[in-house]
Amino acid sequence: MSWFKKILGKENKEKLDEGLEKSSSSFFDKISRAVVGKSKVDEEVLDDLEEVLISSDVGVETTIKIIKRIEERVARDKYVSTSELDKILREEIASLLSENNVEDSVGFSIPKKNVPYVIMVVGVNGVGKTTTIGKLASQFKAQGLKVVLGAADTFRAAAVDQLVIWADRAGVPIVKQAMGSDPASVAFDTIQSAVAQNADVVLIDTAGRLHNKVNLMNELSKIKRVMQKVIPDAPHEVMLVLDGSTGQNAFEQAKQFTQATEVSSLAVTKLDGTAKGGVVIGISDQFNIPVKYIGVGEGINDLQAFNKMEFVDSFFKRVK
Repeated sequence: MSWFKKILGKENKEKLDEGLEKSSSSFFDKISRAVVGKSKVDEEVLDDLEEVLISSDVGVETTIKIIKRIEERVARDKYVSTSELDKILREEIASLLSENNVEDSVGFSIPKKNVPYVIMVVGVNGVGKTTTIGKLASQFKAQGLKVVLGAADTFRAAAVDQLVIWADRAGVPIVKQAMGSDPASVAFDTIQSAVAQNADVVLIDTAGRLHNKVNLMNELSKIKRVMQKVIPDAPHEVMLVLDGSTGQNAFEQAKQFTQATEVSSLAVTKLDGTAKGGVVIGISDQFNIPVKYIGVGEGINDLQAFNKMEFVDSFFKRVK
């Protein structure tokens, strides 16, 4: 690893620590209250811990798995002190996430076999979808890749305008039409343009409506069919963007979108301004879909490739 990459890696980890500080602080405050005056992990402590994990937005199903693991460990070791609880939790959560057979994202890279590599980005309005697309475009371009954006969220003028701003900021071309245009038509034009320009990556923004799952499914299916007229296996990736600050709402959105379309990757945003970072642990465990990127700040470089072990390390880093 080069000196520059080492420095960049250290800066990214420090940013991750900082971005998860509120989540970590809130979590350990709750843990401290749960074990105050108690010396060993017993049934009462486990009940309190279960409440802590659920209230930290880890999710009920994942919480049950974690508690079961700690129960087995207590039964095996006979005596576990409350002072060891932080370490045990970190180990068991890390072990749980490592068992889901989903690989960590390898930076901002794309498979070489699909060029241009088409990513259709989905998610409800307000989750940071357009911003995530802009940051991804910037990161991909920094890797030397040629990027084209498609403004297929034609139902909100603000969405197109915002994506134009990000395209200018990242220095990449954008394909757009008038507000109210057929989203599939925009996607078709974008794919054609990308092929003509020998682009490496195509990022397609889509409308973030979830009021009717059938309509959403039909619209996304139509966009896919039209893109496949140009590139038969497009899109190569369907990325769902979730707002981490919404906690359990993010779980519900993930369920809705995975039922409406074949989501193949996740990006979780806005983790820096909230104490709900535990939602990433639950989402990473419950959905057999890789969390590829997480947002830990507003800067263009504050979208990070997700690494399970680094995330757990930062989440369990006590604030000094």
